[in-house]
Amino acid sequence: MPHSTEQAEPLRYERKFLITGYSHRDVEQMIKFHPACFSEIYHQRTVNNIYFDTLGFSYYYDNVEGSQERLKVRIRWYDGLFGMIAQPVLEYKIKKGLLGKKDSYALRPFTLDEHFDKRQILNAINGSDIPQQVKDELLSLKPALLNSYTRRYFMSADKNFRITIDHQLSYYRISYDSNTFTNKSLDRNATVLELKYDSALEQEAKEIGALFPFMMTKNSKYLTGLERLFL
Repeated sequence: MPHSTEQAEPLRYERKFLITGYSHRDVEQMIKFHPACFSEIYHQRTVNNIYFDTLGFSYYYDNVEGSQERLKVRIRWYDGLFGMIAQPVLEYKIKKGLLGKKDSYALRPFTLDEHFDKRQILNAINGSDIPQQVKDELLSLKPALLNSYTRRYFMSADKNFRITIDHQLSYYRISYDSNTFTNKSLDRNATVLELKYDSALEQEAKEIGALFPFMMTKNSKYLTGLERLFL
């Protein structure tokens, strides 16, 4: 796991709610009328990710088995899913129980289309100013899943709690060869809400979550996508 990073976040708590009984617009209204007085803090945008895993899918199985320490490795970018990716970011998402953080590295641009293969990733990695250990680790992994969703961002009035809402989730198979991106799964009904906060605010977070009419549910878009496309 990398130690030197371009940008490292402190550990924070993340509570997730997988919501299927309400539309994303219903959920947005619940957030806006919540007693914590959430307001939108950023424009809506599309989030795209390529997830990487080991040859034996050990990251997937660590999450399925509920390992205390879990890792996800992905390249993230915003807005257009295909074509020239102008500002990709390599992220190591590290989870310890409910605590999580991200270590991030800016990558050189690359193109994502049906001709995508390992050369694009090699060029992006080798042309980027990131530690050699990170380069070596990423090259030992394989692309396992491509996904995309629409995200909105909210902050509580006291600025202690942040909420993101994801909907219009799409999942695609991806590999270093033979990509057509026609093997995909679309989930237009589910909404994923994430409540993020400092570890010292656990009790207040429970109180905020208790006022929503849905339960906290373990959710991982990576696991969901793999299970939709491969199982």
